[in-house]
Amino acid sequence: MASPMSATRFRDTLRAEGVTVVEVGDWKHHNRNHKGPWGPVHGVMIHHTVTRGSDLTVEICRDGHAELPGPLCHAVITKDGRVHLVGYGRANHAGLGDDDVLRAVIAEKSPPADNEANTDGNRHFYGFECENLGDGKDPWPAAQLAAIEKVSAAICRHHGWTERSVIGHLEWQPGKVDPRGFTMSWLRKRVKERLKD
Repeated sequence: MASPMSATRFRDTLRAEGVTVVEVGDWKHHNRNHKGPWGPVHGVMIHHTVTRGSDLTVEICRDGHAELPGPLCHAVITKDGRVHLVGYGRANHAGLGDDDVLRAVIAEKSPPADNEANTDGNRHFYGFECENLGDGKDPWPAAQLAAIEKVSAAICRHHGWTERSVIGHLEWQPGKVDPRGFTMSWLRKRVKERLKD
């Protein structure tokens, strides 16, 4: 169990891992905290956006849309590898997911198949939306994949977590497919190697 780091510490932790951080508006105070608690935090969740174009993607993830108000994550990782901070605190990214998966993340074990949506993930996960159409064809540039690895490792390093604290949305909520285009086991291997440094 861990308390969320401060917004400033979050930004500085990402920068220390070597990513280019872009601060978007008053991101430090843009959140959904009035809808429920933020924390304790237990892991990092990776998503794809189903959008094209960095500016549009960042705007949607910051502001949300009619059915789902923003922020839709804490940061957006665009195809050029930049990490755009759009909100901090509770964000509408994880939704309801499987309590068995949460227990596995806390215990740092491999997540079981998700078959329930009974637990508030927005409370417990740092969320990163990654610019990609999610069709299995849209490429994932090396700079973007490196940034996904770095932000995941940075948060795990700060909290003393292993790579098993990094999951995909598809491992959390039944019916979700994101991120599509790489596997979470592949990403976790990269995070594990990075945490050795």
